[in-house]
Amino acid sequence: MNALNADELAEPQLLQKPSAIEFSGVTKIYSPGTPREYTSVRDIHLVIADHPNRGEFSSLLGPSGCGKSTLLRLIAGLPPQHPPTHGTVQVLGRTVSGPGADRGMVFQDYTSFDNRTVLDNVIFGLECNGTSRRRREEQGLDWIARVGLDPKRDAGKYPHELSGGMRQRVAIARTLALRPRIILMDEPFGALDPSTRLDMQDLLVQLWQEVQATVLFVTHSIEEAVYLGDRVFVMGANPGRIMKEVPLKTASAPSRQTQREPWFREQVADLADQIEQIESASLRPEGSSQERQRVEEV
Repeated sequence: MNALNADELAEPQLLQKPSAIEFSGVTKIYSPGTPREYTSVRDIHLVIADHPNRGEFSSLLGPSGCGKSTLLRLIAGLPPQHPPTHGTVQVLGRTVSGPGADRGMVFQDYTSFDNRTVLDNVIFGLECNGTSRRRREEQGLDWIARVGLDPKRDAGKYPHELSGGMRQRVAIARTLALRPRIILMDEPFGALDPSTRLDMQDLLVQLWQEVQATVLFVTHSIEEAVYLGDRVFVMGANPGRIMKEVPLKTASAPSRQTQREPWFREQVADLADQIEQIESASLRPEGSSQERQRVEEV
C-alpha cells in the first residue's frame, strides 16, 4: 500500500469543512393551505464557501419579487421569512434557528435609533453583548472613523441631523463593530444618489477586506453586483429560484475607474442579457418550462 502524501491527507478535512452559507432544497410558502397561499422561493440550492482569512463577496441579482430579500432574512433567522417551509439553511455548519451574533444585517432603510447619538447607535450591539463602556466607546469611535465620518464632529449627532449616506455609514459601522463572520446587505445603497453610491461601494470593499467576512449582497444594479462581487447568483421569479451562478473578475481599481474598463462593460452587458431572458421567461406561463431550461443553459 502506497503512503499518502500531504495533499491527500488534507483533502478529506477540506471536504468536511462547513460552508459559510448553505441552502439545501429551500422553499418558502406564505399562508399555506389558504386562498392567499404564495410561494416566494422554491427549491433553492446555494453554497458559499467559508474563507476565514479572506472572506468572499457574493451578490444576489434578479428582478423585483424574485425572493432576494427572503433569502437574506432566512439566513438572518428573521420572521416571517424564517423558518423555511421546506429544506434547511445552514450557517458555518449549523442549521439556522434564529438570529445570532455570527451574522450581521444592513437594511435598505436607514435603521438607526432616533433617540441615540451616532456613537450610541454604533456601539449598541457592543452594549448588548456586555462590552465595558470604555472599551465599546473606543471601538465605536474607531469604527466611526473607519466608515468615513468624523468622530469629533459626528459622534454626538442624532440621526435626523445626518444625510442618507451618513446614516447608512452609521448602520454599516454598527454591524461591523461586532465583527460577524457573515454580513448580509439588503440593497443598502439603493436610496443614495449615484455619486454617493459609488463612494459607498469603494468604502464597502475597503472595509470588507479589513474584516475578512463572508458578504451576501442584494442589489438591483448589475453594475454594483459586477463591481462588488466575487460571484453573482442570478435569480428568476414566479417563484424565486437560482438560475445561474456566475464567477466574476475581481476589480482592482475604484468603482468610477472600473466602470470604464472593457471587461466590466462586457460583463454588465452579458448579465443584462441573461436577466432580460429570465424576465421574459417568467412572463410566459405557456411553454415556460422549455424557455426556462433554455435560459438556464445560457
